[in-house]
Amino acid sequence: MRTDVTFLSAGLKIAAHVHTPDNAASTPLPAVVVGHPGSGVKEQAAGLYARRLAERGFLTLAFDAAHQGESEGEPRGLEDPAQRVEDLKAAVSHLTTRADVDPHRIGVLGICASGGYALTAAATDRRVRAVAAVSAADIARQFRLGADGTQDPAVFQGMLTAAAAARTAEAHGEPSPAFPLFPATEEEAREAGPHVYEGWEYYCTPRAGHPRSAKSLTWTSVDRIALFDAFHALPLLSPRPLLLITGREAETSWMSVEAFQQATGPKKLHWIEGATHVDLYDKEGPVGEAVTELAGFYTAHLS
Repeated sequence: MRTDVTFLSAGLKIAAHVHTPDNAASTPLPAVVVGHPGSGVKEQAAGLYARRLAERGFLTLAFDAAHQGESEGEPRGLEDPAQRVEDLKAAVSHLTTRADVDPHRIGVLGICASGGYALTAAATDRRVRAVAAVSAADIARQFRLGADGTQDPAVFQGMLTAAAAARTAEAHGEPSPAFPLFPATEEEAREAGPHVYEGWEYYCTPRAGHPRSAKSLTWTSVDRIALFDAFHALPLLSPRPLLLITGREAETSWMSVEAFQQATGPKKLHWIEGATHVDLYDKEGPVGEAVTELAGFYTAHLS
């Protein structure tokens, strides 16, 4: 069963879906907050994982980040890591107010960029008893180094120059300038490489496209992203457990490996053979394997 809810995050109203098991017991349930990938919305990958975990007996909450989807926040399309971490903590706060949730059995799941945000949020929020990430990405590392970690540093320097110019434009009363996240055509997407193409196919075609998912970000997102580090607080997570799930063929898998190496408490890195980064968003085989792993993890640690 799905219900629509809202909660506040730093004064902004956040839109969310709560998924409840059909055969839920009368006693309070273990619960999992699910964060969506960068540019995504709660109706896409986050909603899929929320539904599948609800089928396994967990109450789940998938939400739209502030400034995106159905949630409040201006300018639209702002990607602010500090706000994204706050959104996750606010979602946990909302769960603690619900009579159908056991406040001592709350976990967090982040997908892609929310995987990085989830690590930071959980590390500093002791209410979170277990944290997992699927296709984890630290958005700052991805912007600075590229999805595969080999990007020329000059690319990000140019983006910082554009971000500075955008702040000047805003100071003069102009709308916040934005940049596109995806190529304009299938041909351009294919020419940009497999990782770019699979992101374009997921977000920009009937495969999973949604009218509210972000197709661009404001340039003022860039200097906010530059200051973030999803992994620096990982030692604070211990002794609470961490599960990282990534595809063997994912260009971003090096970030899951780095997070695993920096974590100091109970941890597991689960590889899904043959899967790419975006395969774990909606492909039945990889998603099914990931959900089975997640359900076992949360069952063990939210008991």
